[in-house]
Amino acid sequence: MQRCDKAMTVAAAIAFDQVSKTYGADSERVLDGVTLAVAEGELLAIVGRSGSGKTTLLRHVNRLTEATSGVVSVGGEDVRGVDPIALRRRIGYVFQGVGLFPHMTVAENAAIALRLRGDAAAAISARVDALLALVRLDAGRYRDRYPHQLSGGERQRVGVARALAASPRVMLMDEPFGALDPATRDALATDYRALHDTLRLTTIIITHDMLEAMLLADRVAVLRAGRLIAIGAPRALIDDTDSEVRALLQTPRRQAERLSAIMRAPRS
Repeated sequence: MQRCDKAMTVAAAIAFDQVSKTYGADSERVLDGVTLAVAEGELLAIVGRSGSGKTTLLRHVNRLTEATSGVVSVGGEDVRGVDPIALRRRIGYVFQGVGLFPHMTVAENAAIALRLRGDAAAAISARVDALLALVRLDAGRYRDRYPHQLSGGERQRVGVARALAASPRVMLMDEPFGALDPATRDALATDYRALHDTLRLTTIIITHDMLEAMLLADRVAVLRAGRLIAIGAPRALIDDTDSEVRALLQTPRRQAERLSAIMRAPRS
């Protein structure tokens, strides 16, 4: 049975109301009546197996995808009534692979939204320095580098800085740390959570890593075959009886048990 999000309210920063999406002549159903609300200031993680509809749901928020039926709202406003370009300029978007322009420096990549907005050169330069500081990159060392001169973690930090450039209140993140090594991934996730709290953002993050979702998010939503099957605080999901939720939790549980066994073992 599909579960609806009991937190649906008019004041939600982002809301999906019975959102469905079908593709093609055969009307393949990718999303099936998803009702879900994200409170202002919340960090919501959406998890699920490949093909469960996670990215499709996220792309509805900034109109990269249009719902077949149902309503998606941002700040209480139906996104269908908002110019898509104007909508995207007030929403930050970070995805796996970053998508930095290789012929542009770090500073130029971070400043794209500011240049499109018509900000003055001096204001852009100052804002870029502040953004790089926010994502723990020293402006003096990094602003004139090109993407190929950066590590994967550094490129992802620039991607976050670029998404934050126009001071959005909403951030969308699609597997932003998925291609990184575990240590870098954990450091970036921790740093982003601190940024989210400091800047009072509203964030939706898509991840295939249930442990990352549980450690990072205020609430976790679980999709299966385009349907919302569970949503709640991490602690609540640990006790969820749904087979899919339990399956997603099996890996972090096994890892925790194995690590606990290692820590209890006598030293040789």
